[in-house]
Parts: sequence; C-alpha cells; structure tokens
Amino acid sequence: MFAVTKQSSKPLGINHNRQGGRHSVPAAPQKSLLAEVQTGTDLLALRAQLSRAEKAARRAPTPLPARVVRPAPVKPQREVELAGIATDDFSLSRAHARLRDAVYDAHYHLCPHAIGHARAEGFLEHDIINVLLCGRVRAVYPEDRRWLVHGSFEACGVALPLHVVVQYHRDGHLDIVTAFVPRHPHHIISRARLAVMLRYDDEQIRVRTSTPGAKAGARGRGRWKRN
Repeated sequence: MFAVTKQSSKPLGINHNRQGGRHSVPAAPQKSLLAEVQTGTDLLALRAQLSRAEKAARRAPTPLPARVVRPAPVKPQREVELAGIATDDFSLSRAHARLRDAVYDAHYHLCPHAIGHARAEGFLEHDIINVLLCGRVRAVYPEDRRWLVHGSFEACGVALPLHVVVQYHRDGHLDIVTAFVPRHPHHIISRARLAVMLRYDDEQIRVRTSTPGAKAGARGRGRWKRN
C-alpha cells in the first residue's frame, strides 16, 4: 500500500500569512548589482586611461642616444708644461678660500709689475681686486707658492679677460705679483713661461701714439709710432 501524501495547494514563490494575505519572495540584493556596475565603470575608465597613455607614448619623440664625450689627449709638450702645477678641485678650492680671506682682511700688496701692466693695458686696481673676489683660481704652483686667478673686467662696455698672479705667504699676506690681459684666456701658463714673464718683462710704461694718417677711404693707413 502506498501512502498518499497531500500536496500543498500553495503556488511556489508565494508565501501565505495567517491573515490570508500573500507576498512575493524578496529578489537578489541590489548592492551586488551596484558593485558590478561600478566595477565595470572602473575598468572602462582604466582602459581609456591606458589607451591615452599609449597614444601619448607613441607621439613622444624618441630621445637621442647619449654621446660619450672622450677628453682630448694631452700633447706630450703640454704635459711637460703642466708638470708641477696643481689643478685638482681640492687645491683650487682651498686656495680660493685663503685668497678671499686675505683680500677681505686687506692683507695684500700690489707689486710694481702689476701696476705697470694695469697702466699699459687699461685696467685699474679695483679691477684686480674684483678678479680676486669674483674670479676663480685656475692653477696652483706649489713650489713657488703662487696662484693663477682668472676673471674679467669691463672696458667700454666690453668684458675682457684678466689674469692675476698672486704669491701667498705663510702669515696670510698676498703679493699681487702681476696682472695682464691674456692672449689665450683659457690657457694655463707654465712655470717656465711665468718665470720668464716676471724676469724679463719690462716694467717701464710704454705709450703708443698714432701719427695723423690718410683720410678715410684711402689705401694707406697711419702707422703706430712707439715713443
């Protein structure tokens, strides 16, 4: 004998309460749906951002490869000239610090050789002091205790190079040995050349005057006459 079970006459998905009313089963929560929509929006924004970045990278110019600059080899004759001259950063910075201290304390003396060059080449004492303060030490001669200072001065609105050679004493005083307008501003004078300059350079002032020459447009030019 089979037992007959009584099936419920209530339709699926409908819940009857005690008062006879009925209501539907709640649907899936709306939070998950909003999260999915927001996730999809974020993915679209990320794809758009990546696409713009790729386009900008394609439009950007390709940087040129860096060129390796190799220093020019120093000639053997130049190596001999630079023998006994210190050009390292430590020596130059220490010399410049001592130089400024001596100038600020007025512990310097202007030698006649520097005065003669100043009168002959058109610069003044304050130009020399300005070079010592604002210029930079290019070379140190340890054996001679001398420094080569490179700077410039202004004449008629034109900046001209000026080299100053000073001799440093142990007590902190400076002797401004000479000052001159160099022919090659970036050339470091050798010890031999500096010795010859100080030994045989004439300290007497030489004045050059020009005699009245031909008129403008003529072929001949007035020659310089040394007095």
